[in-house]
Amino acid sequence: MREIVLDTETTGLAATDGDRLVEIGCVELINHIPTGKHHHVYINPQRSMPEEAFRIHGLGDDFLADKPLFEAVADGFLNFIGDATLVIHNAPFDMGFLNAELERGGRPRLTNAVIDTVMVARKKHPGARVSLDALCKHYGIDNSRRTLHGALLDSEILAEVYLELIGGKQVSLALMAEAEAGSGAIALERVPVRPRPTPLPQRLTAEEAAAHDAFVAKMGETALWAQYSDRAQ
Repeated sequence: MREIVLDTETTGLAATDGDRLVEIGCVELINHIPTGKHHHVYINPQRSMPEEAFRIHGLGDDFLADKPLFEAVADGFLNFIGDATLVIHNAPFDMGFLNAELERGGRPRLTNAVIDTVMVARKKHPGARVSLDALCKHYGIDNSRRTLHGALLDSEILAEVYLELIGGKQVSLALMAEAEAGSGAIALERVPVRPRPTPLPQRLTAEEAAAHDAFVAKMGETALWAQYSDRAQ
């Protein structure tokens, strides 16, 4: 199962009012496992950047002046997403801009299936805030690099949030095992988990750790727990 987690940055809030895309970021998932493949482009919107939008993503007129027009990058984008399901936070917004750009160039609208993670989050956490930052805080996902919005970075973060929304890492591990064991299933490469910039705080007290070590010591040197003890290293 191939999914593309996608995000965009724009000149404003309404494609119907002439606002344009300025950035597209996508990351690929196979059976909910990041493959490491991504697609990322900046786009010249052929209009000036409003100050309100600039404060959100920091993409100004000078930076975008030499970037390609959407028509020049459309084929690369469409080839990357193919017929995969698109995973998008607040999907109507991004889909509206993507389809507006495609129609402007005489291309058909996207027909991919879409999963809106805002709707998934509202169903799973009724009444709670479901912004990307709020969900990162809820699930303990590091988003400290997100000082400004960026399509590729936000796609990478959303991929982590999406995994938690659909059941956490256990879902991915189960699907990987199924894919590897099934007849004719595709072989998936295990992608290393990125280490946290700041380790999680230790939950065990010193007294609890000492009591555990004493308990393991009573089992003898051949005990399985002893293999994972700091003293056995």
